[in-house]
Amino acid sequence: MEFTLISLLNGLSYGLLLFMLSSGLTLIFSMMGVLNFAHASFYMVGAYFGFGISQWLGFWPALILAPLAVGLIGALVERFGLRVVHQHGHVSELLFTFGLSYVIVELVQMVWGRAAVPYRIPPELDGPLFTLYSTSFPIYRGFMMLVALLMLVAIYLLLKRTRIGLVIQAALTHPEAAEALGHNVPRVFMLVFGGGCGLAALAGVIGGNAFVTEPAMAATVGSIIFVVVVVGGMGSLAGALLASVLIGMIQTFAVALDWSLLGALSSVGLRVAPDAVMYRLLSITLSEVAPIMPYLLLVLMLIFRPRGLMGTRES
Repeated sequence: MEFTLISLLNGLSYGLLLFMLSSGLTLIFSMMGVLNFAHASFYMVGAYFGFGISQWLGFWPALILAPLAVGLIGALVERFGLRVVHQHGHVSELLFTFGLSYVIVELVQMVWGRAAVPYRIPPELDGPLFTLYSTSFPIYRGFMMLVALLMLVAIYLLLKRTRIGLVIQAALTHPEAAEALGHNVPRVFMLVFGGGCGLAALAGVIGGNAFVTEPAMAATVGSIIFVVVVVGGMGSLAGALLASVLIGMIQTFAVALDWSLLGALSSVGLRVAPDAVMYRLLSITLSEVAPIMPYLLLVLMLIFRPRGLMGTRES
């Protein structure tokens, strides 16, 4: 029972961090139809900006200022880069964001170096939140979960209950009508792109000290967030939340479980001949294949439900 509950909490916290990261990418795609390959790079920049600002002003100002700064950079990227190549089609947009991801990594290495930086959890959030049986659950993981849930509520209220949200949705579905009513549709798209990058940076500020802040962190999570977006359904925020929690649970339990087919066969009295290849295949544990579990889920989803769990957009 202790193992199950702690693994559930750890999987939920990791899944909600993935949602914080993938929600910005989902918003950008659902509103603009742009699949931003540089999204994980903005997550990395948010972590480094959070580290730099926290050295001067502390963690709490960094939690606000770093996403705002990265959001501004994202808006400028859309205005002076992405908007220029948009007229040439989706392939040009993909190539632009793909190249931008490499440029950002090189700039980060020039400023902060190739080694990991000492971005630490603030003292007031360092310690156990509660103890379940004999295992403590960290305060910071609870803080991550709280911020992710507050962000979800804020996005929902913004899109469904405010005038800004109505303008954004109108600009998506009926851009000509929105422009006829006096709304600047290109500016709306610029703000959406900048907001999506800011959400990625918020995840970076929070996730950078929970894990490791280094130049390779974008590549580490970059592929995972695309798995989340595809499994959840392209453009579906609710799907991204569901897929994030699902993948977080799968990976957490897979890492913690030391099960193998060889052990399962032995438990029912079956013996396997010690053939080198077959014995090794059957002795592979779930923890060893945990890193590829999300991609196996992606393959199954593409085979049986290509639109994803809650997909609403086909292009």
